[in-house]
Amino acid sequence: MCGLVGYAGFAGGAPRGTADTSLKAMTETLACRGPDASAVWAEQAAGLGHTRLAVVDLIGGRQPLLLERDGSTVLAVAFTGEVYNHARLRTELAALGHRFSTRGDSEVVLRAVDAWGEQAPSRLEGMFAYVAWEPGPRRLTLVRDRFGIKPLCYAHLDDAVVFASEPKAVLAHPAVTARLDLDGLRELLLSAHPMIKTPGRSAFAGLREVAPGTVVTMTPQGVRARRYWSLDPAEHGDDLPATVARVRRLLEESVTGQLTADVPVSVLLSGGLDSSAIAALARPAAGTLRTLSVDLGERASGQDAMRRDPDGPYADLMAAHLGSAHRRVRLDADALADPARRAHVGRLRDGLTLGDFDTSLLELYRAVREHFPVTLAGDGADELFGGYRWFTPEAAAAESFPWDHVLERADLTRLLDPTLAAALDLPAHRAALHRAACAEIEHLPGTAPAEAALRRDSHLNLTRFLPCLLDRADRLGMGVGLEVRVPFLDHRLVEYVFNIPWAMKTFDGREKSLLRAAVADLLPASVLARRKSPYPMVRDPAYRAALTAQVARLLDDGSPAVDLLDTAAVRRLLLEPTGGRRFPREGLELVLDLDQWLRTHRPALHL
Repeated sequence: MCGLVGYAGFAGGAPRGTADTSLKAMTETLACRGPDASAVWAEQAAGLGHTRLAVVDLIGGRQPLLLERDGSTVLAVAFTGEVYNHARLRTELAALGHRFSTRGDSEVVLRAVDAWGEQAPSRLEGMFAYVAWEPGPRRLTLVRDRFGIKPLCYAHLDDAVVFASEPKAVLAHPAVTARLDLDGLRELLLSAHPMIKTPGRSAFAGLREVAPGTVVTMTPQGVRARRYWSLDPAEHGDDLPATVARVRRLLEESVTGQLTADVPVSVLLSGGLDSSAIAALARPAAGTLRTLSVDLGERASGQDAMRRDPDGPYADLMAAHLGSAHRRVRLDADALADPARRAHVGRLRDGLTLGDFDTSLLELYRAVREHFPVTLAGDGADELFGGYRWFTPEAAAAESFPWDHVLERADLTRLLDPTLAAALDLPAHRAALHRAACAEIEHLPGTAPAEAALRRDSHLNLTRFLPCLLDRADRLGMGVGLEVRVPFLDHRLVEYVFNIPWAMKTFDGREKSLLRAAVADLLPASVLARRKSPYPMVRDPAYRAALTAQVARLLDDGSPAVDLLDTAAVRRLLLEPTGGRRFPREGLELVLDLDQWLRTHRPALHL
C-alpha cells in the first residue's frame, strides 16, 4: 500500500529551500502508511521517498525503483497501492523484452511506464497512485487510479513541484507553507458537511490533488492534465438473466483477484448485503475465511431513521453460515469521545472528521491490523447499485446533489462568524459545484428524462459523494498500516453496472435488486432480505455530554477557531436539547474539528 513523497525542479535544480534533510522529513510524516520499510533517492533536480507496507513480494518490493541504461538513470518511479493484473502485465512486458528481478507489482509499474508512457495507467487494474521522473527531459508524471482510491497531491511552485500521498508530507517541505483562503475553507466544510468532494481541490491554498483517472505531466514547458478514464454512456444489450449472471461473474473475478497477497487477508462483515456478498464470494478462494465486525453496544448505537436493527446478530449469522473465523470488535462511547483520539483522527485526515463515525472506524481498523495487514470492504456498493434513500426519481430530478436534503445533516454555517458565512456563501458555491458536476455527465441520444436523472444521480454519487468515503477509508486505514481493498470498485464492474437501465437495477421494487439477485444463492434468507442499515453511530448520552464539556473548555480557554465562529451561537448550541435531531452533536464536532485542524496546521489565513 505505502506512501510516497518527492520533489522535482524543471530549471535544473531542486526547489528552493530544499536541504539534504527535506526528503527524509517528508518521508517520515508518512511512516504510518508504510511501517515495514522506507527509502529515499535523490539527484540534482529531483528526489523521491517511499514508505512501504509489505503485502506482495515481501522481500523484493522495495522502492523507489530506478531504471538505468548505459550507467545512467533514465526513469525513477515511486508507486503506492495494488495492481491486481500485474501477473498478466508481467507476461506481456516480458514478451516485449523487459526482464524482471522481482515478482511484485511495483516493478511491473516501472516497466509499464517505460514501455507505454502516459498510456500505462489505462493498462493497470486496481487502486494506485504513482509518480515517474525522467531526468533527461526533466519530465514528471503524476497518476491516480480511476476512482481516486489512493491519494496523491502536489504544490506547484515557480519552476518546481512538491508532491506526496498526503498534504502533511507536502507541507513538510520548507518551500511550502500552509495557507487557508475562502475556497479552501469551502472545501474543508463541504467535504464533511454535506460530503461533497471537488475533484482536484484541497483545503490548502496552492495545493491540489491529482483528480481521479487523471495523468498530470510537468515539464520545463508547462503543466498538462489528461483524463485517461471516465464514466461514459454505453448501450446495455443484455436481458435480465444475462445481466444478473454477468454482475455475478464480474464480482467473483474482482473479489478473487483482490484476495491475492503474501500476507493474511480479512473481510469486514457487518451482516448487511454488501459485506456479506464479499465474504461469500471470497470463501471459495480464501482458504480460511477471516471476518470481523464492529459492535458499539445497544446503548451506544441505538436506532434512528436509517439504522433499523443492530449488525451483531446478522454478522454472527453470516459468519456461522460461511464457517469463517470471526471476531467482533467491541467499542465504547467513552473511548470514542476521548479528545486525544479525536485529535489523532483529525491529524490523519488533514481535514474535518465525521465525528464518532471516524473514531470508531479507526478503532475497528486498529483491531483488524492487530491480526491482518489487508482487509476487504464493501465501499462503493451503495453508490453503484443504488442503495441510498436518495436514489429516487424525486431526489434525482432536484437541482442539487441528491443527498443534500436527505442526509440528517444540519446547516452548520450558522455557527460561523456571520461576516465569514456571508463571504463563503455556501449555498451558491454548492449550486456552482452541482452545475459543474452535471456538465461532466453524458447521455445516449434518446435517453428518457427520468432515466437521465437517475443516471445523473448515480454519476454524482460515484464522483462526488463516494470520494469522501474513499478518502476516509484510506486515511484511517493507512493510519494504522492497514490496506483496505474495495472489490465493488473494479472498473469493469462499474462500467457495466453504471449503464444498466434503472428499471432493471430495481426490477423487484427494492434497492440494489441486481446485487441481491447476483448473490441470492450464497446468503441466508434473513441477510438477503435485510434492509440497508449503515455504519452505526453512537447514541449514548455520555458521548454528547463529553463533546459539550470539551467545547465549553475551548471557548473558556481560547481557541484558534474563535475568530471564525459566532461564539454566541456556539454557546446556545451547548444548551440545545438533542431530541430526535443530530444538529447539536454535529455542531459540537465541527467546533472541535476546526479547532484541531487550525492547531495542527497553523495556516496563514487569507479570509
